[in-house]
Amino acid sequence: MTHREVLEALSGIMLGMFVAILATTITSTSLPRIVTDLGGTQNSYTWVVTAALLTTTISTPLWGKFADLTNRKTLIQVALVITVVSAAAAGFSQNIETLIAFRAMQGIGAGGLTALATVLMADIISPRDRGRYMGLMGGVMAVSQVGGPLLGGVLTDGVGWRWTFFVGVPFAVAAIIVLQRTLHLPARPRRVAKIDYWGASLISVGVALLLLWVTFAGNEFAWVSWQTAAMVGGAVLALVGAVLVERVVAEPIIPLHLFRNRTFVFSVVASMAVGVAMFGTAVFLSQYLQLSRGRTPTESGLLTIPMVVGTMLAGVVLGRIISRTGRYKAIMVGGGVVLILALLGLSTLDAHTSFVLMGAYLFGLGLSVGALMQNLVLAVQNTLDVHEMGAGTSTVAFFRSLGGTIGVSVLGAVLANRVKDDLATGLAALGVPADAMGGTSAAVPDLAMLPAVVRTVVEDAYADGIAEIFLLAVPMAVIALVATLFIKEVPLGRKSGIEQMLDKETEADVV
Repeated sequence: MTHREVLEALSGIMLGMFVAILATTITSTSLPRIVTDLGGTQNSYTWVVTAALLTTTISTPLWGKFADLTNRKTLIQVALVITVVSAAAAGFSQNIETLIAFRAMQGIGAGGLTALATVLMADIISPRDRGRYMGLMGGVMAVSQVGGPLLGGVLTDGVGWRWTFFVGVPFAVAAIIVLQRTLHLPARPRRVAKIDYWGASLISVGVALLLLWVTFAGNEFAWVSWQTAAMVGGAVLALVGAVLVERVVAEPIIPLHLFRNRTFVFSVVASMAVGVAMFGTAVFLSQYLQLSRGRTPTESGLLTIPMVVGTMLAGVVLGRIISRTGRYKAIMVGGGVVLILALLGLSTLDAHTSFVLMGAYLFGLGLSVGALMQNLVLAVQNTLDVHEMGAGTSTVAFFRSLGGTIGVSVLGAVLANRVKDDLATGLAALGVPADAMGGTSAAVPDLAMLPAVVRTVVEDAYADGIAEIFLLAVPMAVIALVATLFIKEVPLGRKSGIEQMLDKETEADVV
């Protein structure tokens, strides 16, 4: 493909990515207001995020397997429809349970967009040249990551938070049209679709049970209890069963032989750790900014710009360096070091930290994520057979999403318990009853309705709790760094996925 043809094909793919990221980020600055309006608790806040991450995690390997078996262009359009229809439906939610349900549906579409966009890029761009275009993808991601929270904040402050769900519909329609007109892929050899429903079901049950246990243990029931035994035992049995199924089925959701690939294994470990650090910390930034620092949703969006700028610069600059040199391991190692330093810096946040200093830490966080996330996928794709590109790519994305989901659940549970204890201690020291917050101590508070003395207690509780979860994410960043050190750097190939597929067909015809 010529440079122009690549850009035309990428336009639809990048617009699809824009829709997926926008649907996720546009509510990030609005969630404290949304959960408060719908009468949700801190656990509800966590599950509004976790529900989408959970279904994204579970569905990603399924989308990847479908990508190896069926038409990828049709699949990404279906994923777009699911993402936006469920997002629009979430805008009509009248209670927190309905919102969580539609967010779970939204995650299914996001799983498809996450897996398919990367697979389609591998189809049309060689690993060596991919860095040239990663800058464009980084720019689109930056616009959606910056524009999403800003647009969400403006809509929430101006016309109401429900419009943050409705606004993505026209963008999705445009993405579907552009994909139809610009993405032209050669016909793939027909393969009989043998979907591993047992494997998918067992993986889903095992992951869901673990996340439910992490969320409710220590709050709804004791860590050592019959509920813990039932959930953890059930999860272990389901996941062991999934491994046994994946060993024998014809078309496994997660092909186990991929784990014999050293680059794949360490990329999976690093991706999972990055997922914990990235999703598990960034998701709670808006709570820090709004509940500890008293910022509006719009201001919260503006204050996260340094993180997005760091991600964009990493994509543009580092991507070009990789294309020019063909080397990527040193960049990933450097990203791991910066990730550790950024999280250590963010763990020092309190209710009075300078926003300039916080911006520097967020810039480092964005820079490190930009250096690690896409390049881990690039390293894996460079070693995969073309017929396993969908399954292999989606498996890396699956473990990254799994890490993020576990991170949000675990760190959210830690935050909820820490805030609950600090609020109880702080209010008791003042001699103020718990109902001075206008509800239960577990509810996400509305600062505007609180007396000044109680407001100070709330601000300090959320600042201390969120700083603690940044500190807890540091060990995961260390794991990511160690894993990247063990990745074996393989020279980047110069043929796209389509070219490799056509070469294999030619060889088969000759034989």
